[in-house]
Amino acid sequence: MITNISITSVFVKDVDASKAFYLDVLGFVEHTDITLADGSYRWCTVTHPSQPELQVHLTVPGPPHSPEMVAAINRALDEGGMHGLGLNVDDCRKTYDDLRAKGVEFLQEPEERPYGVEAVARDNSGNWMVLIEPRAFSGADFD
Repeated sequence: MITNISITSVFVKDVDASKAFYLDVLGFVEHTDITLADGSYRWCTVTHPSQPELQVHLTVPGPPHSPEMVAAINRALDEGGMHGLGLNVDDCRKTYDDLRAKGVEFLQEPEERPYGVEAVARDNSGNWMVLIEPRAFSGADFD
């Protein structure tokens, strides 16, 4: 029986730069950062302090993906078209202001939605980050 989600992976352009972004800008904390002795692979995960059981694996595209897939992922990162994380926030407008002041690129300012207030940003690798200040809703709210 599956009990929870423990790891999710986010493709990044540079692990060090992304780790710094997630720690210094978003407020995540380091969980694991290990490089194999031969330097062939790095396992780097961060967690949010309020959800330490969910690790976000920051990884550059590479094997076991084919060279064609790696190239496609890198193109998508360069175009800013990769989906990343959905992040709950307690105040979307304040978080928007705080992150903009730190240089985070936003694709959408905070807007009212049936499910809460939503803003869309990019991390430093081009992955989308959806910020949600959630509220209770029902299917009728979408009519």
